[in-house]
Amino acid sequence: MFQKQRAALSQITNILTGICFVVLALTLIPKQDVSFVFAVSVALVLMVLVLCIFRYIDKTLATKFRNEALYTKETALISGFIAKIRSAYSLEDLMAAIRSELEDKADASVLIIDRKKNYVIYNSPDRIVSAKETLNTLEQNFSVSMKDGWYLLGSDLGVVSEQKNSRGFFVVHNGVHFYVLCRCTRLLDNLIFPQVLDEFISYTKRSDTIAELSGISELTKEWNMVADTQRSFLPQKMPEIKHLDLAAYFRPLVNVSGDYYSVLPIDENKTLLLLGDVSGKGLAAALVMGIVINTVKNIQNKEDLPAMIRAVDRAIKSMKFDDKYTVMFLGIVDTAAMTISYINASMSDPIVITKTPGGFNIKPLGSNCSLVGIIEIDDLEIEVQKLFYDDMILIATDGVSEVMNDEGIELGDTELFKQTIQNSAYKSAQHFVNDISDLVLEYNGDKKLRDDVTMLAVKIER
Repeated sequence: MFQKQRAALSQITNILTGICFVVLALTLIPKQDVSFVFAVSVALVLMVLVLCIFRYIDKTLATKFRNEALYTKETALISGFIAKIRSAYSLEDLMAAIRSELEDKADASVLIIDRKKNYVIYNSPDRIVSAKETLNTLEQNFSVSMKDGWYLLGSDLGVVSEQKNSRGFFVVHNGVHFYVLCRCTRLLDNLIFPQVLDEFISYTKRSDTIAELSGISELTKEWNMVADTQRSFLPQKMPEIKHLDLAAYFRPLVNVSGDYYSVLPIDENKTLLLLGDVSGKGLAAALVMGIVINTVKNIQNKEDLPAMIRAVDRAIKSMKFDDKYTVMFLGIVDTAAMTISYINASMSDPIVITKTPGGFNIKPLGSNCSLVGIIEIDDLEIEVQKLFYDDMILIATDGVSEVMNDEGIELGDTELFKQTIQNSAYKSAQHFVNDISDLVLEYNGDKKLRDDVTMLAVKIER
């Protein structure tokens, strides 16, 4: 239904735009003092303005139609399930969402089968999906080699093409089949089916990440294995992005770390920067770090920074650690608008170094969000900072600024730290990071570092 409404709306928009152009041109051309070229040019300009208005109306109505399709009538029941599994990180979470949203509210029967292992992961407690005949029929109809996607189920438990003939649907991902038998399937807006598939894939990735890290922490004391797994979540090399020069430095205090960073291109102009620090050390911090990275990577709309912060907050809280939280910085560098839009969740050190006639000026990207994962998060606001060519952005964990010399003075409190930043800001991102890391190690002297040291530097290039 949503697709039909959207197509009809777009067609109407195109027709109205064409009519406006013809009317404008015919109105201007007959005038004696107006040339044909001028009349057509004016008509084109006015048509573009009209088109912008129509496109805005089209987008607004499309959003309205989409919301009506997803969050009203029978489709709202499945949308409720989707909302639940967005914060599911274990099989127990998934089963709770199935019971509360699909079984109780939608009166549906659910069956989940791992075809690769020939193993029933979950089935609703009713005779339909529990019956041996149902399992045999589904096994005969749908093999382990079935392509990932969503499908409609008919009354004979085979695939049907027309929704009006369906009595259920199922999604397939990596050999796992998720069947939902529901009387209202034929009444659902078909926009909902690919969304169920996308969210089930995201859930699978999250649960696999937790299982991998938890399994290692429970079954082995070989921290090198944990460290290798953890490092796989970090960028193996910096992406090549137009107008950005990128470099990072990562030095864990022990094999595993609670520090993390990532650089994720959004489009040709926008790039997401992420850097943070999980409280504490050891396996628990490494586990939380992996969940944070995985949560951010799996969020589809990477321009919605508040939603990203809240998703990370839910993910950490769902792990039910008493003392685990993270500070983090999320920023979007837009090289077209020359801005950085950001949420700084209690990170102390993000700065922008800008070249001025009097030298390099240091501008902080101040904190505008509380700790993530342990307390309630208030309303979130995105801050925007103007950028200029040759600006250097430095995001660092407190292992940089809080390193101490023999007198117990923290590096971040010294003029030496400020001067090193200003004196190195003209260099490439990699040389800049090298200068700061060399300073940290030199300032610390022969003592063992007290914390992980992680930095991300981004230079805006012409």
